[in-house]
This record gives sequence, structure tokens and C-alpha cells, in this order.
Amino acid sequence: MNIPFIPFAEGDAKLDWLPLTDALAAGHLRPKAEITDSFLYRDPDTLLNRAAWIDGLGLAVKSATVFPGNPSQGKPMVNGGVSLYSDQDGTLQAIIDFHLVTKWKTAGDSLLAARRLARKDSRKILIIGAGTQGRGLHAAYSALFPDARFTLWNRSLPNAQAMARDIPGLHIAQDLEAAVKSADIITSATMSTQPLLLGAWLQPGQHIDLIGAYRPDMREADDTALSRARIFVDSFDTTLAHIGELKIPLETGVLQRGAVIADHYQPEKFTRTSDDEITLFKNGGGAHLDLMTSRHILDRWQS
Repeated sequence: MNIPFIPFAEGDAKLDWLPLTDALAAGHLRPKAEITDSFLYRDPDTLLNRAAWIDGLGLAVKSATVFPGNPSQGKPMVNGGVSLYSDQDGTLQAIIDFHLVTKWKTAGDSLLAARRLARKDSRKILIIGAGTQGRGLHAAYSALFPDARFTLWNRSLPNAQAMARDIPGLHIAQDLEAAVKSADIITSATMSTQPLLLGAWLQPGQHIDLIGAYRPDMREADDTALSRARIFVDSFDTTLAHIGELKIPLETGVLQRGAVIADHYQPEKFTRTSDDEITLFKNGGGAHLDLMTSRHILDRWQS
């Protein structure tokens, strides 16, 4: 049996954002995933393995190698792949490019939340961060809001200009506060350890999508932003005790556990209740989302 390897460009061409969010929603109706992470280190290099098993959907191991010295040699710092296994007999079914799964998993996770939480009449979308994820977020949100006007803010103007050259019609904001105040949706994918999105800037009816913080010491939004919003996450298990965005305010008492209303396993609670409320989604990722995305990629590859 030939095991398919699904490379980035060929796999990317077969995917669409809204069907992916449907697949993610369906995946969360299955039994809850069992997940685990493991790390190996050889200073300064890292191997990260993230594994997930969902009964009826299968198993996946996503491996990422992080070699900080690679960029000086003209090579990507992060590489890897996803091994996807059958739920019936454990046989290997596919190997999928790491970057393909990460792109579609990350932005798709946020897009599923936006389908449930953002106002349907949203037309002004602010992207904070001009990295690889920023480009994926533009593509994802464009699928849900095809008439939207996109604005980009980034600490480094040259990086923002480079992204704007790649995306026609993308406007660059100079003033983050003004850009936040005028947006319907704010999606942030930065490496910030200190909050850059302030709650005093938020306006009624906005939807906030936080992606960048993934370590216990990282935050993108301040305590006021969290206190003013109705908060949702993709998974309680991978966000509350592990990511500074929520871990810090929960430990300091700024937030009570009940302030985090629902995760993707509770679609009946995962909803906007008024046009004026501010909704906030923390995208924490997780191996279960890699598995759901990888299974969808293989299904589209074989269709």
C-alpha cells in the first residue's frame, strides 16, 4: 500500500475554509480527544511531538523541529510533519506537511469561533501581526466575510508593507488604538509577552480573536479587555492552565473560572447573545485540532 505524502502547495489547493470549519465542528461532536505533548531538547534545538486520539476519527502525531540557527543558513526555523493513523487498525494512512496542517488548523479554529460569535454584519476587520498566521487569517476571514475591508497593524512597518504588497486592498494602520476602535473584528497573532490590545479601546459589538499567546508568560490583551468581554476558548484543557492570556488573570483573581463560558465541545453555549456585547475567543490550538484538520485534508486529497 502506498502511503500518501501531502505537500503544502498541492494540499493547500484542495482546501476551502468554510468546509474545514464544518469538519472541526463535527469533530467536536465526537468523544472528547485524548491528547499529550512531549519535548526533547538539544540546546538550542527542540523536537515537539503532539499526539491526539479521537474515537472514530483516528490518531495523529504532529512533530515539529525548531532549529533557531536555520534562518542564518537560509532554511526555515520550524519544520515537521503529521502522521495520521487509522482508528480501526492503527495503520499509517498519510504523512502531511507540518505547515499545511498548522495554517489551516490555526485560522480554521478562529474562523469556527467567528462563525458562532462575530456579528453577521461585520465589515471592518483588523489583523494585528504581519507574520505567516496573519496571511492565513486574511484568507480565512475573507471566506466568511467576502465584503469586508481589512486593515493591518504591525510593530514593524516594513513587514506590514510586505504583507500589503501580497494582499491587494489591505490597508496599513499607523495608530493601533484608532484601528481597534473602528473595527468590527480584531484578530491578533503576535509573539507579544505584554498586552498590546487594551480593553479601554474596545467598542460594543466587537469580536476579539486572540491567537498569538501560547506560553504561560505571553499575553496579547490586558485585564480590562478580558473583564469587559464574554470569553470563549477552543478547549478548556489546553488554555486555562497553560496560556498566560487566561492563566495569569485567573491566578490573580481578575477573572473567575465562570467567566470563561464555553469551549468548542459546548456548541449550545458558544454563541453571541446580543448585538452589543463584546465576545472574545482564545485560540489555544491543541493536537485534537491537528487531528481533525489532518483527517479533513486527507478526505479532500482522496476525493
